[in-house]
Amino acid sequence: MSDIITLETVKIERDGATSFIILNRPEKRNAMSPQLHLDMCEALDWAEEDEQTRVVVITGAGGHFCAGQDLKLYFRETENNPKARTRARRAAHEWRWNKLSMFPKPTIAMVHGYCFGGGFTPVIACDFAIAAEDASFGLSEVNWGIIPGGLVAWAVTEVMGYRDAIYYSVTGERFSGKEAGAMKFVNKSVPNDKLRETVMELARNLEAKSPAAVRYTKEALRSVRRMTKDQALDYLNCKSDALKHQDPEGGREKAMKQFLDDKVFKPGLGTFKREEA
Repeated sequence: MSDIITLETVKIERDGATSFIILNRPEKRNAMSPQLHLDMCEALDWAEEDEQTRVVVITGAGGHFCAGQDLKLYFRETENNPKARTRARRAAHEWRWNKLSMFPKPTIAMVHGYCFGGGFTPVIACDFAIAAEDASFGLSEVNWGIIPGGLVAWAVTEVMGYRDAIYYSVTGERFSGKEAGAMKFVNKSVPNDKLRETVMELARNLEAKSPAAVRYTKEALRSVRRMTKDQALDYLNCKSDALKHQDPEGGREKAMKQFLDDKVFKPGLGTFKREEA
């Protein structure tokens, strides 16, 4: 276990084997500044290396997830500083997509309050997303005379139906957390006072599973989406074989023993015991 690091615009909290990485600019509804992008890169690197962390939750402080990019700090104050703009753009893309979408541990977006513009990307990049029913989502860029920035326009088509993606991107209309759950932009929506409880139920479920099996399953599903059937079959066979040789806990062998010999594990009714007595 490594000590929790201290960052300027991001804070980290532990809850058992789950680490909360929290956008921490509540006075700006967690709008993303260049410094926040740099801090998030560092926070995710920490969580990846921290042995105690099995699950990562991304959320925001002060009742909101993220109000998008900080227009003043990210755009206006870097207009005449191309190096700073490039550094901010690189860090923004790195944590919101590259790091999160390929993160080796399961990730959950816990969305409450505002989630606007560039805040969509990390929600989509996380493996799971749970929103408060009264959360407010919006792609408001069209109202500023611009298109959704960065990867947002592409990312929304990954999880939204085409009609929904066009409608909300072009009209700029908001939709609620409850509507987000109905269209499966998030896995589910719950009352705000049940949000953390619901997130932690999922996190505890994920904590109990074989880390290697979770990682390889995540990687497999992301990779095969754009493969042909034959390519997917070949890839998945190789991935399955690799998992058998790369799981230090021997999850497959433990589960088989607990199911066939010890009769203490029933698939579909729980997870096998990762730590055998």
